Amino acid sequence: MSDKKRERVVILENKEIADQIFDMWIQSESIAKLAKAGQFLDLYCEDGSRLLPRPISICEIDGIKNMLRLVFRIAGKGTEEFSRKKAGMYLDVIGPLGNGFPIKKKSACIIGGGIGIPPMLELAKQLDCEKNIVLGYRDKLFLYEEFQKYGKVYAATEDGSFGTKGNVLDAVLEHGIQADIMYACGPLPMLRALKAYAGEKNIECYVSLEERMACGIGACLGCVCKSTKTDTHTNVRNKRICKEGPVFEAGEVNF
Repeated sequence: MSDKKRERVVILENKEIADQIFDMWIQSESIAKLAKAGQFLDLYCEDGSRLLPRPISICEIDGIKNMLRLVFRIAGKGTEEFSRKKAGMYLDVIGPLGNGFPIKKKSACIIGGGIGIPPMLELAKQLDCEKNIVLGYRDKLFLYEEFQKYGKVYAATEDGSFGTKGNVLDAVLEHGIQADIMYACGPLPMLRALKAYAGEKNIECYVSLEERMACGIGACLGCVCKSTKTDTHTNVRNKRICKEGPVFEAGEVNF
């Protein structure tokens, strides 16, 4: 994992791009140069009653201009506070945190579901290979057109208003998508289905797990998941999502 930094960053832009989903660009002095696709930041609230930082995945990285893009959903009072931030305002952040996606030159299927879609955009940019991208939505689309710059994009919506009616695996099966490696981020039921599918098809698979976090640096053990091997830190079959993850080879973890 890259060295992490704590910075006070300036907000360049913050706008709502879908219902309760916000798109924020920040300027950092050093974090953008260290960040990798699949990592995240911890954002601190100004309200003193909310002591714990909120983890937000990195959507895009511009290491030349020292800019990072964060796309997040309002999920509570902390993210609601961030949604009200305007350009020119500041945030205290620490990052980059966690381990990102391995960049391999194999034909890839990139899959994002819901708020697991944003961290897949930087991965899609960085992979230099044949790419099929599958995005799963409840109904309203966001970031869909931006992914089209980096590969062939398919969508699935729960209500059938766009693309395949159903989930991302339904879209994979409907279009006969094949790949040597699969990358995925989204809700656990989606990841379970993709892990099973990848196992059946003998596809190398990496998943990014979403979990509530407290410290974000691996100290509190508040975001552990079950692993297939004994963890050297805890001496039990656990992995800390914030530290050893959030990206895991699918066979490493049980969920």
